[in-house]
Amino acid sequence: MSDARPRNFLGLDPADSDPRRAAVLVLPVPYEATVSYFGGTRRGPQAIIDASATVELYDHEAGDEPYRIGVATADPVPLSVAGPETALRELRKAYAAALRPGRFVVMLGGEHSVSTAPILEHAARLRRQGRRLAVLQLDAHGDLRQSWEGSRWSHACAMRRVVDRVDLVQVGIRAIAAEERAVMRRHGVTTVFAHEMQDGDGWMDRVLEALGRDVYVTIDIDYFDPSLVPSTGTPEPGGGTWYPTLTLLERVFRARRVVAADVVELAPLPGLAAPDFLAAKLVYKLIGFHVRARRGARRAGPRRAAAPRVRRQPRGAARRG
Repeated sequence: MSDARPRNFLGLDPADSDPRRAAVLVLPVPYEATVSYFGGTRRGPQAIIDASATVELYDHEAGDEPYRIGVATADPVPLSVAGPETALRELRKAYAAALRPGRFVVMLGGEHSVSTAPILEHAARLRRQGRRLAVLQLDAHGDLRQSWEGSRWSHACAMRRVVDRVDLVQVGIRAIAAEERAVMRRHGVTTVFAHEMQDGDGWMDRVLEALGRDVYVTIDIDYFDPSLVPSTGTPEPGGGTWYPTLTLLERVFRARRVVAADVVELAPLPGLAAPDFLAAKLVYKLIGFHVRARRGARRAGPRRAAAPRVRRQPRGAARRG
């Protein structure tokens, strides 16, 4: 008899990964069509799932086992080869079908263009309730080009396709074009550049102040310093490190309602497992933050009405929790 673990996220037994009961769904989207430097992002979701089998299920920092909430892994979403616009239309339909009340979805890319579909879906659902989605983008690049290499749906345009429908907050940015800087200013995008993260953690307050109540978190793995994650299509020197990133994410989950998340742009390299493992543990950390936020919300009772987006305060302003 084989003792091989199931090939789902975290290698969970059926009782802990049953999609009929799981409160978390991991959604692999191995889509790659517009990468512009190194390829391989189509292999990212499976590399993350494979690496996750060695992630410890007990989170010693939190003192709990987040997987007990139930973590299901969906089949990879097949997308059209007819072009990125068609593929992303298909993805939005598949993503909408995966949503259900009480379920937290973590999507695994694939190139960053796939993030547009869930962001637009959540933004539309909130808009019907009179609310506006905020997007927290951890990334090396602005992804705000109008088009790139002939496509408006390129990975380099992912945030440009959503910026007029959400409040965008960017962290870790260190490579943009002049046109992207103009878009940031025109749309009031809050951007924490990577060099601003090197002197204390005051930048985290700026992020929290800029985020509204409902937040979608998108993490392009090239946000991290390439000494941690060289396995990505467009690496940039500098960038985020592990513990400050977790501190930021935990604060966001604690102070806001994170509706969903994604981790994208891992392009695994043969013989180099550490970046795959980092991505897998990052996904598990997101799940853990969600579990604890959900538990805290239940103890606190009904949430208050949505707060409007708060513009950045003067440097001397009081810190927010």
